[in-house]
Amino acid sequence: MPNRRHLLMTAASLLAPPLARAASWPRAAAVPGGVARVALGPAAERPRASRATPEGTVPLLVVGNPGGWTALVGIALAAAPGEQAIEVEGRRIPFRVSAWRYAEQRLRVAPGQVDLSPEDQARHERERAHLATVMAAFSEGPPQRLLMQPPVPGPRSSSFGLRRIFNGQPRSPHSGMDIAAAAGTPVRAALDGRVIDVGEYFFAGGSVWLDHGEGLLTMYGHLSAMDVKPGDTLRAGERLGAVGMTGRATGPHLHWGVMLNRVMVNPALFIEG
Repeated sequence: MPNRRHLLMTAASLLAPPLARAASWPRAAAVPGGVARVALGPAAERPRASRATPEGTVPLLVVGNPGGWTALVGIALAAAPGEQAIEVEGRRIPFRVSAWRYAEQRLRVAPGQVDLSPEDQARHERERAHLATVMAAFSEGPPQRLLMQPPVPGPRSSSFGLRRIFNGQPRSPHSGMDIAAAAGTPVRAALDGRVIDVGEYFFAGGSVWLDHGEGLLTMYGHLSAMDVKPGDTLRAGERLGAVGMTGRATGPHLHWGVMLNRVMVNPALFIEG
């Protein structure tokens, strides 16, 4: 016969919000650049999970209900295949990362955007230090939804994970999704969120970052217009800017990135439908 604790957990599961249902989570892909679902088991209260990194301990997004909780773990593109682990209130829970090979792309850009001048290199270093603080954002409270709508309509002109070679020189893999669209096309929030950064950057050009809760962030780059400011709150579908080709870009398009626990992951995993 079920005990009282079991009955309470079952009742809580039935009353849980939509976020508790696995169908409303991003698709699982335990590969570099993907999202792993790590089962944490039942608990009366939502447990706290974290992951050790060279930069320190990073908190994780936990979803579910008292009948069963799950940590959604963003996996870095540079992650090596094999066993990894998270920490949950003193417990070590392992999970496995599988190998995955992404395509390669060769691009020609202005030489000054590959071999940076000392001034541009100094600017890039300043911007990188600033963006590290933006990417570390972790606001309490999980988002009510996790599935997103594309910020602009249009074909994907470059996919996540591409190994990019600029003017014959290998560079880091593409950390977002490029969506081809005409200059001036409105760019809309993919999910409810709060604006945490607006700026003009050497590589990404005009950019906006949104915080959706508990380490889930989105960024929108190469914008020709930015219609929001830090602190603004947006509903999914609200305009935040316009498509452009600012920064390092060969034509008008939106660079859309999704970050989970401080690593860029494949936005396609979060697209609804």
